[in-house]
Amino acid sequence: MAKNSSFDVVSEIDFQEVDNAVNQAIKEIKQRYDLKDSKTEVTLNKNDKVILVNTKDDYSLKASYDILQTKFLKRQLSLKSMLPDEAEPASGGRLRQTINLQSGISKDNGRKITKLVKELKLKVSAQIMDEKIRVQGAKRDDLQAVINAIKEADLEFPTQFVNYK
Repeated sequence: MAKNSSFDVVSEIDFQEVDNAVNQAIKEIKQRYDLKDSKTEVTLNKNDKVILVNTKDDYSLKASYDILQTKFLKRQLSLKSMLPDEAEPASGGRLRQTINLQSGISKDNGRKITKLVKELKLKVSAQIMDEKIRVQGAKRDDLQAVINAIKEADLEFPTQFVNYK
């Protein structure tokens, strides 16, 4: 057995599930009586990691966003991965909102996690590796304590734990 155990902290989003959630939201928006005349469009751009909502007024925009959030939750997608921008006017007196999908851990967020791990004063080390953080330690109990601390930290981005060895 290896001397050190480790795991990776990542922030990933399953784009197949996002695609399914967006498609379900589109179906519900088309079927809802209060949104039928709004001609609301919801599109997902996987390359840019963006969802675009284009609708006729503020009420339709809020309702569409709520439906989208509901579909995300039903598919076990974290709402923290959705970063909505301010609604902006579009052509024809319509409103457009961009919802950015957060995937990967930025350098600043990586520093927050490594600082949190160091504050625990356990015999573990955390290092930033591209868009993930590797946490290593001799005792698996210490690693479990780190996982629990990160889960309880209420970070502004979703976290998952992979490659637990």
